[in-house]
Amino acid sequence: MTSTTMTIGQLAKQFGLSRSTLLYYDSIGLLRPSGRSPANYRRYTREDCNRLQLICMYRQVGLSMASIHEILESPQSGARDILEKRLLALGKEINGLREQQQVIIRMLGDTSLRERIPFMDKDGWIALLRAVGLDDKGMEKWHQEFEKRSPLLHQEFLEGLGIDGKEIALIRQLSRT
Repeated sequence: MTSTTMTIGQLAKQFGLSRSTLLYYDSIGLLRPSGRSPANYRRYTREDCNRLQLICMYRQVGLSMASIHEILESPQSGARDILEKRLLALGKEINGLREQQQVIIRMLGDTSLRERIPFMDKDGWIALLRAVGLDDKGMEKWHQEFEKRSPLLHQEFLEGLGIDGKEIALIRQLSRT
């Protein structure tokens, strides 16, 4: 191999990873070195660096090692589906975290804390929509348009407001008629 290759230590340092992380990636077949030195040390090429950059990017968005492996081995077929599933899972996690925030606020009995977190509940949205001039009919039209343009996002939005499932189902049903 030429001098354009890197050792495992150099590669680890470049990406801010530990040597043991790279050894683990090698052991599971995620990132194998392109060659070995005469002393049998792992050597990594520019292509290996590019692959590691992808691995780090996919790890940053929370993909599992299995999902990353699947994408890297068949990028055309699996990447979009896997990333869309992760995106939906993140939406659910965010909604769950918002619910936890509201539970903590209720437990503390201090509604002023709502002003310090980036969150708006159902009552806040209704007040905002009324403040800009929407009456009940205007809000119905707003929901109908939201449901028509993006049903999944409409569902997630309503969940994010802390509305219970039955009321969400009713709002969405009325929005479709």
